[in-house]
Amino acid sequence: MSKKSFVECERQRIQKLIDFRLPEVFKWVGALLVVAAFVLFFVKNQFPDSAVVIRDIGRKLFIVGLLCISLSRDKEEDEMTIALRAQSYAIAFIIGVLYALIMPYVEFGVSNVVHSGGEAYKDLGDFQLLSFMFLIQLGFYYTLKRYR
Repeated sequence: MSKKSFVECERQRIQKLIDFRLPEVFKWVGALLVVAAFVLFFVKNQFPDSAVVIRDIGRKLFIVGLLCISLSRDKEEDEMTIALRAQSYAIAFIIGVLYALIMPYVEFGVSNVVHSGGEAYKDLGDFQLLSFMFLIQLGFYYTLKRYR
């Protein structure tokens, strides 16, 4: 295999990954998963013995639902919507990194002011960061799409 054909093969693989989109129906599947996650968040109070398991399942459903919504195609998928989607992913990544860097210190400072007992420093959890980034991405994507 020549170097040129190897590079072209790798470029095609990367392009296939970049162009990956779920069918449009997955937007509704994702919305149902998000609604099911909210129902589980309210139901967990009724079952205190298994509240941790129900919370974890609800968190996973919420993240998978947002992922389905984020990766699903639009009715009118063109170069502009693809560019807006990429731009919203970039914005969400940058804001997510800033959020992950700044928020633990803000939380630490506020908790020490409120409780004055010397609260411990805590990092963000994966659920909090992923859900924040997905919500930012979806919000920016639909806002950019509306004002294009």
